[in-house]
Amino acid sequence: MYTYITRTERERRIYKGLFSLALALILFASCGGKKDDNAKTATQGKENNIPVDTALQSRLKEFAAAPRCKGLFGFYVYDLTADKPVYGEGQKVTMSSASCLKLITGVAGLHLLGTNYLYPTSIWTTGSMKGDTLQGNVIFKAQLDPQLNEPDLKMFPQALKKKGVKQFNGKLVLDLVLHKPVTSEQHWYPWDLSFSRYGILYKGDQKVRKAVMTAFRQAGYQLADSQVVYGGLPRRAKPLFRFGRPVDYVIKKMWKNSSNTQATSLLYTIGYHLDKRGNLPAVGVNYLRGFVRDSLGLKDKHIVIHDGCGLCTHNHLSPEVLVAVLRYGYQRPAIYKKLHTWLAISGVDGTLRAELSDPKLRGLIRGKTGTLSHPFGISSLAGYCKGADGHTLAFAIMDNDMSVLDARVLQKKLCLAMTGVAKK
Repeated sequence: MYTYITRTERERRIYKGLFSLALALILFASCGGKKDDNAKTATQGKENNIPVDTALQSRLKEFAAAPRCKGLFGFYVYDLTADKPVYGEGQKVTMSSASCLKLITGVAGLHLLGTNYLYPTSIWTTGSMKGDTLQGNVIFKAQLDPQLNEPDLKMFPQALKKKGVKQFNGKLVLDLVLHKPVTSEQHWYPWDLSFSRYGILYKGDQKVRKAVMTAFRQAGYQLADSQVVYGGLPRRAKPLFRFGRPVDYVIKKMWKNSSNTQATSLLYTIGYHLDKRGNLPAVGVNYLRGFVRDSLGLKDKHIVIHDGCGLCTHNHLSPEVLVAVLRYGYQRPAIYKKLHTWLAISGVDGTLRAELSDPKLRGLIRGKTGTLSHPFGISSLAGYCKGADGHTLAFAIMDNDMSVLDARVLQKKLCLAMTGVAKK
């Protein structure tokens, strides 16, 4: 049997909750019921007579008509409570989205993998024990945990020791998904990768080999270089220890802090889930394109997706696309819970701590930013807020070919108009 371990008490609670949830789902399914992350709310699709806020419409019209600096501009506001559009201008115009693309990567990834997905890394053994020595191999099986680093590797030889294995006379087999380090995607600028800090599993098999060897030797295992080999998991292998990292840790850094590495790793994970032998980032990108087309129902040929993080300036989305993915998430409680929890909060945390620091807006906006200053100003903001009438709104504003500072002024004005706090 596996021995499960987590790094924090919080993670232990997560596993306990997952077990309870799994048991509940089994009982529910036995009664003929079915529930999944992609299930819509009970009221979705039903007609309603809930009106949108006409005062909000007026403020948005004034915002759209007000003088502004030159550049490509578009925005869209949707009333999720009424399930009706409120107002937009240029909402169908596609332009460079920058990191707002991470909304699609995250929601599409949760749609595919499930909101309770765990990144597995494990230890297996073959052979039998003779005293305190394993007469066989130890297999280190790693998938794509993007936050696994050298200090984390210590837990695996320690787990082996706790099982009474003080030495082994076979091989230490490394079963890895990635053998080559992550490289720049098409259209990335050369320096984009140099600023990225990927986990050990994304740095190439040689660095993984060195790090794993070091961890085992520091734990007291006598290990020759020739004993460490690459290979697969044999059928006769027995599971000994497994570490699972919840996808929440990836989503949090990807949305709140706009981590390019976490978004790219999620893209690789999507690709691996769909085609283990394929070109993982290419498979992942094709999935994102299909998600927009099939799940969001948007077939505009001008919508372009090249990566999972938004570094590529050739990614072209529209405010309508961003609002559509926010609507999709809102309609599915399990996914919306992640959005509500892990989007940055205005004036509080993440990328919105400083960008929307106006005291009037503190805590009122949950959103994802997108910013690129090369080769020209690109700035986007999309997310949720409460309108003055208490309705939940989804919104997106995109600006290209203008100063990022000027774009952020427009974003702030839109947020003030939506929340109705401009004159308070």
